[in-house]
Amino acid sequence: MTTFSGTDELEGATFVRASLRGATLRFSDVRGVVMRSVDVDGLDIDSHDLFSGRLLVNGVDVVPLVEAELDRRFPGRELQRAQTPEGLREGWVAVQAAWAETVAGTPPKLVDAHVPDEWSLAQTLRHLVLATDAWVRGAVVGVPQPFHEIGQLFTGAAEMGVDTSAFRTDPPSYDEVLAVRAERQQVVTDVLATVTPELLAEERADPWGGDWTPTVGDCLRVVLEEEWAHLRYVRRDLDRLR
Repeated sequence: MTTFSGTDELEGATFVRASLRGATLRFSDVRGVVMRSVDVDGLDIDSHDLFSGRLLVNGVDVVPLVEAELDRRFPGRELQRAQTPEGLREGWVAVQAAWAETVAGTPPKLVDAHVPDEWSLAQTLRHLVLATDAWVRGAVVGVPQPFHEIGQLFTGAAEMGVDTSAFRTDPPSYDEVLAVRAERQQVVTDVLATVTPELLAEERADPWGGDWTPTVGDCLRVVLEEEWAHLRYVRRDLDRLR
């Protein structure tokens, strides 16, 4: 099986009567790809940023349909886009309740299990610790070194200049993961308890050093998006593992 990694040699390529059956694309740029007269039975697309663009199927932009269905499946998810303190607080309560249900309903034998190329439940919770540290403890609160050592880094973090030495290489116990996760959840709860419309409008620096200048509200919405997205991933994968 041929693997193309870190290459742009397929940009602008044309495939005619070619079989890509069973192919896997990960962390790849497929913007603007045009497919005509193709067999898409079983085609599985997963994009965290789907809501920010368009996906045309037979001339229909299906993004609004997908977003509406995800909001239906995950009550409270629509509040990840809330613009008010009250809406953000309500959204946080909803996503934490959904996570509590998933964590409590996962048998111990599955907390470290994972499908190929995806994170386990324990790793996902560690990544949410990282997200909270970056966007709330770091960007919103201003803690100089906001990261807990058990945080799960994302792919490409080192290439972005993230100091990976702050993070442990040995996996923590699940009990430690749950304890740190609870501490970080409380941090967000405390910030949301006192946030005002004026504070939501204040600008902050991108914790990952990008060009974006998010507001406090943007930072909190990123956390909510991360929470809902990874909840969906975990539930999807746990269903497969079961």
